[in-house]
Amino acid sequence: MKMTGGEIVVRALEAEGVPFAFGIPGTHNIELYDALGDSDTVRPILVTDEQSASFMADAVWRASGRLGCANVVPGAGLTHALSGIAEAFMDNIPLLVLGCGIRRDTGRAFQLHDIDQLALVRPITKAQFLPRTGQELYTMVRDACRIARAGSPGPVFVEVPAELYLFRHDVDTGAYSPDAAALAAPDFADVERAATLLGRARRPLLYLGLGAAGAGEDLVRLAERLGSPVATTFQGKGAFPESHPLWLWPGFGEAAPPFVREIARRCDATLAIGCRFGEVATGSYGVAPPRPLIHVDIDPDVPGRNVPADLAVTADAALFVRRLLERLGELPAGMSAGPEAAGLRVRIRQGHARLRADGQETNGGEGRDESARGAHGRRGRVHGDTPGAAVGGRVSPARLLHALQRRFGPDAIFTTDSGNGTFLAVEHLRLDRPGRLLAPVDYSCMGYAVPAAIGAKLARPDSPVIALAGDGAFLMTGLELLTAVQYEVPIITIVLRDGELAQIAQFQRTALGRKTASEVHDHDLIRLAESLGVEAFGMASDAEIDGALERAAAITAEGRPVVIDCAIDYSQPTFFTRGVVRTNLLRLPWPDRLRFVGRAVARKVFV
Repeated sequence: MKMTGGEIVVRALEAEGVPFAFGIPGTHNIELYDALGDSDTVRPILVTDEQSASFMADAVWRASGRLGCANVVPGAGLTHALSGIAEAFMDNIPLLVLGCGIRRDTGRAFQLHDIDQLALVRPITKAQFLPRTGQELYTMVRDACRIARAGSPGPVFVEVPAELYLFRHDVDTGAYSPDAAALAAPDFADVERAATLLGRARRPLLYLGLGAAGAGEDLVRLAERLGSPVATTFQGKGAFPESHPLWLWPGFGEAAPPFVREIARRCDATLAIGCRFGEVATGSYGVAPPRPLIHVDIDPDVPGRNVPADLAVTADAALFVRRLLERLGELPAGMSAGPEAAGLRVRIRQGHARLRADGQETNGGEGRDESARGAHGRRGRVHGDTPGAAVGGRVSPARLLHALQRRFGPDAIFTTDSGNGTFLAVEHLRLDRPGRLLAPVDYSCMGYAVPAAIGAKLARPDSPVIALAGDGAFLMTGLELLTAVQYEVPIITIVLRDGELAQIAQFQRTALGRKTASEVHDHDLIRLAESLGVEAFGMASDAEIDGALERAAAITAEGRPVVIDCAIDYSQPTFFTRGVVRTNLLRLPWPDRLRFVGRAVARKVFV
């Protein structure tokens, strides 16, 4: 059958179940966009900036498990999208980057947008494809989608030379027959050894990353069988239900609350599944997993890379957990039952209750004590107060996040930006499923929240979607609200305004005793949003939270996006911030440690 290159690519996207192609059309791929206009299942979405295209495509996968596509023109389109591609690469999110290339059939040099795109993306993609003929297009696009999802997921790049879009080609799309993707089954000896090590332990710690999410309910069965407290990474948040009495915290090292650290210290083994012990998840490598450490990951380069493993296992998480449960069923229950197990659950419950009473934790899930106070109640003017904030009061993160979960329920999806918004969401939200907190973690891109919320809402139209955007990050990609208006995507964007780049400003005040170039210039956010056709209003204190959320819910119920200008109270640092500062300070040699502390103290006293 003869088809244009654009028609061939669209057929491949349809076959792979790609629901959206995010991007900006250009001279090199107008034939592709023409073919997309005829597709019944792949919807082209025009963005204001290609960085947002890659963020939206990333969020489609995180929210729905369907592959997203960033569709970019050569040169500037690709370089604009690189931040989102790198985020997907470092966070292990599958993504199809459908690039376009210059014409390779003319022999001409110095063409428009001509750069070496494959060299540019090679460090941040799993694979790169450059089809030379129209006959290769269908197979390469489908292979790229398969590779993106397989094993340790990530972005894959396909550069389609412009002439392949222009001309027609003979292609048999029905002839494509990919090899069945085989799951990485664990070695029997590894399962046996893991069961033996865990059987000897009095109380193993279970540490779960996003890679463990595929094991589903088996993770609950495993934790209960082992009698294990369960910690997760940031990306693994929700992989284990946080309403469960064995759920501990997103992390267990120096960036966790004292009761979490104490419980982890009492453990005498660690089973880490689908995690990498990366810098962010470990609070700047501030963890010491109880030994022996059994580290399971589908990527053979991960176990033992940052923390030496006593047993390194390369396997698919779901298969490993299933076979481990089968093997553990043959062993005595040990410490997973009886008074010791009941005592662990009591210590976990009491630890969370104390945090709530101190205003350092909120209750957004089931199974926690609702009687404790949900916010610290301390108020006062902080640096960068936004105009219109109530005198003597701002919005406490704990109460805001609790109210959001209470109002929008367990199906709500939250997107965040690099920095304080992510750390607050990780510490305060209580999630019972993965795919409910979409956060830029290991690449830590500012500007993620708003476009990611749009991608998530397009992929999950029946779920409420709330973007928690820092005021600095909002200024990077907030114009994508225009995209939300154009395509009638009813997201709630809460701009957490404190007038500064909060996370960096907190680090500067703590470690340096002053701030430099971290204050955000004042601007009228409400008028800015309204100029884009988005209804917007302020939230100045805790007393206004419930009314503001009701108003936002009513607006989104009409199919319209909304912006809330939230005067957030960042006066209380997160556990993460305090832990990272402490961990890094204690790593310094004594002379430098004294110099840092002395400088900060002197500036606070004399400046």
